[in-house]
Amino acid sequence: MTVSADGGILRNIRLDISYDGTNFAGWQKQSASSAARTVQGELEAALFRLHKKSIPLIGSGRTDAGVHAAGQVANFHTDIAAMPAERFVPALNSLLPPDVRILRAQEVQPGFHARFDARERTYRYFLDCSVSVPAYELPYCWPLFRRPDVRRLNSMASVLHGEMDCSVFAAAGDKSFSKSRFFYRAGFFPEGRKLVFQISANAFLWKMVRSILGTILDLEKKGASREDFIRIVKSGRRSLAGQTAPAKGLFLWNIRY
Repeated sequence: MTVSADGGILRNIRLDISYDGTNFAGWQKQSASSAARTVQGELEAALFRLHKKSIPLIGSGRTDAGVHAAGQVANFHTDIAAMPAERFVPALNSLLPPDVRILRAQEVQPGFHARFDARERTYRYFLDCSVSVPAYELPYCWPLFRRPDVRRLNSMASVLHGEMDCSVFAAAGDKSFSKSRFFYRAGFFPEGRKLVFQISANAFLWKMVRSILGTILDLEKKGASREDFIRIVKSGRRSLAGQTAPAKGLFLWNIRY
């Protein structure tokens, strides 16, 4: 049971959220002196207007500047007793900008924590393989202007399974205490003229998905093998890995609890 400062019982509300990351500096709210626009900042501003006081919001994890979400999860505690949980969807959407949408709201157990209870996080990255990409799709994919060898890509992606040291994919400035992550699955599949890279793990380092994708694509283009990718991963040296893919093609797809 969670209790407010005045002794009232607080309800724990889970939100399923989508957002277009194009015009955001990422998920995490910045310092009060920063003018950067963030998803968490917009959501907490809407919660403030609804509650007439500050309401902290806990996200399942951070997404970087320009990264989108189809299935971000967050939770907050509220002393609004009379409103059914599902009514937070229209209430918050009416206070949010159009590039952030609440998809679902439900009351959950008092101890539910969007970040610490998450077991598996899945990202999808959309690559466009056509010679010309429609203008309205450009903010949401990385145009390759070629069709890669999917079998070669999946041969390398299959290396990402189980507990692994991911130092080779850590961006400079990553402050994670441990660089070890557990992969559930990773692979590429076609979707019309697009190629989708999907990867699931318990958690990810800063810019890690984009570093993995850029490395695999660089190696595939050079005709490298699965064994080449394994050597790079085992080296732990970021300098041997490939480019970091642009943020705009990446989506936080869903969270499993």
